[in-house]
Amino acid sequence: MRLDVFYTPIQVKPADTAGRLVAIVDVLRASTTVATALGNGARTVMPVEGADEVIIRSKEFHRSQIILAGEQKMLPINGFDLGNSPQSFTAEVVEGKTILFTTTNGTRALLGVQGARDIVIASYVNFTAVLALMKVAASSNTDIAIICAGEEGSFTLEDAACAGRYVRAIPKRATVEMNDAASASVLIEKKYGDNIAKVFKESTHGKALEEAGFGADLAAAAEVDAYPVVPIYQERQITKLGPERAR
Repeated sequence: MRLDVFYTPIQVKPADTAGRLVAIVDVLRASTTVATALGNGARTVMPVEGADEVIIRSKEFHRSQIILAGEQKMLPINGFDLGNSPQSFTAEVVEGKTILFTTTNGTRALLGVQGARDIVIASYVNFTAVLALMKVAASSNTDIAIICAGEEGSFTLEDAACAGRYVRAIPKRATVEMNDAASASVLIEKKYGDNIAKVFKESTHGKALEEAGFGADLAAAAEVDAYPVVPIYQERQITKLGPERAR
């Protein structure tokens, strides 16, 4: 089997995802926010391309059923209910709701995947739950691709470190082949280990969020296994894998 990491979506070709289990990693902050929302009882998260499409899609629902959420250049979109701060997606706010969601990097990375067997949203806050799915895939020789959302086409330290944590934890057999990015992500993860706060402190995007007043988001994104859910993207929506969605 192959286990590949891609540091930005622009590196990914259709052949890199066809028939594979694909994990999308956007630690700061879309992956963390999606896991938090589903962990707190959101019915579904519907990722869309941009703010205009959120408005268009919202007309398909009664306003009481939905939450408009997302960010542009880190900031909440004017007129939306929520931005992209994970701790805002509390059970009191999101339980039972459909969330129409757009972000600068994470949702675009997700919407660009073609031909995957399954697509899962991965982060630190749902690490062990998603890892279990990856281990099942690996045991059945299903190829895995971990796609880092990056930052507008550029490498991000936090996504690479998170990807490395998954790569390190997936059991390796002699038949496992990895690309250079997967090997490098392991080295990055080993450098920081469990000091996720240091990853964020030293990453360009982490620094930018801190300076923009979103320091609490960094703390929330560093809480390993805070929301033990497996968000699966299928039929244009992300729902929580469970008894009703067993693979």
